[in-house]
Amino acid sequence: MADVKLIGSALSPYVLRAMIALSLKKLEYELLQEKFGEKSELLLKSNPIYKKIPVLIHHDRPICESAVIVEYIDEVWPKSGWGAILPADAYHRSLHRFWTFYVDDKWFPSLVALGKAETEEAKAEAVERVRAGLLLLDEAFVKLSEGKAFFGGDRVAYLDVMFGCFANWIKAAEMLVSVELLDEATMPALHGWAVRFREHEAVKEVMPDSGKVLEFLKILQAKWKKDAAAAKN
Repeated sequence: MADVKLIGSALSPYVLRAMIALSLKKLEYELLQEKFGEKSELLLKSNPIYKKIPVLIHHDRPICESAVIVEYIDEVWPKSGWGAILPADAYHRSLHRFWTFYVDDKWFPSLVALGKAETEEAKAEAVERVRAGLLLLDEAFVKLSEGKAFFGGDRVAYLDVMFGCFANWIKAAEMLVSVELLDEATMPALHGWAVRFREHEAVKEVMPDSGKVLEFLKILQAKWKKDAAAAKN
């Protein structure tokens, strides 16, 4: 256990990526909780460039950035637990990485914009962007899964981890703004995947419930409003 430590909080979807990967590998580790709004000396020392979570510490050596951490875990422990996370085929690995970049660069910012929306018009625009992104991911799931349970086919793979970390953030956002974002009628494939992913043994062990995520979202929303008001003055 002392070999592997993880700096962060399970309420962060990016930290959750590392936690799911560690759970899939059935590895023991110590979670070093960071307090919201604070940065510990260990975090600043371990990630002096970006100064943010998550940071994996393995044999006292820090590894930063969630995507890098998940790939590191997969490379260091290739056969542990549920097996490989990255697809064996190079082309499929490239697609999983591409859609992960899309989630981080385009889709998640639209979900954040939804939480920051101050008017009904801004809220409606953000909802449209979030749902448009989910529709693209629904199409990607159909192609990548080839009719099977996960983006990785029969098993949870890289994109399942990298996008699945947001599964309960979607549910919490739906409760926050009283709008259905990932509905079964228009996105049946992705909706079914989200249900299966949440119920996966390795995911259930670490995934915070949507109620806790909702509480955290409300704290974030209050901070965003305060910051926006301060910027206007």
